[in-house]
Amino acid sequence: MITVNCRDIPSLKSPLAVYTSEQVGAVPALKIREFVLDSINNDDVDASRVIKAIRNFLDSLSIEKHFAIIQNKNLISVVAIDDFKLEIQPAQPTDQFFSCVHCGHVTQFEAVHNNHMKIHYL
Repeated sequence: MITVNCRDIPSLKSPLAVYTSEQVGAVPALKIREFVLDSINNDDVDASRVIKAIRNFLDSLSIEKHFAIIQNKNLISVVAIDDFKLEIQPAQPTDQFFSCVHCGHVTQFEAVHNNHMKIHYL
């Protein structure tokens, strides 16, 4: 199991957990300020793949230069290296996501999920 500390990026914790778990093939468990990745089978989760996935996620938002990713055994922390403040507010007050039972597509918007489900029944 690997724990990813998200204290400096609380509004990105849930999307980061979903993205990282998809990239490394692990099951995420959300906590208040962190998430845990556990392997689907009995293999260990590769920390280098987790770090690479986190970097890719931050790079996709063009904020990678403001954060450092620090590993200490099975704990990976995303730490702000300057006074950069995220202005991304969660779209909903809860961490609710909708997942497609057919293909695994994940979204936090119910309308997008409902439209996606229609493509499986054409």
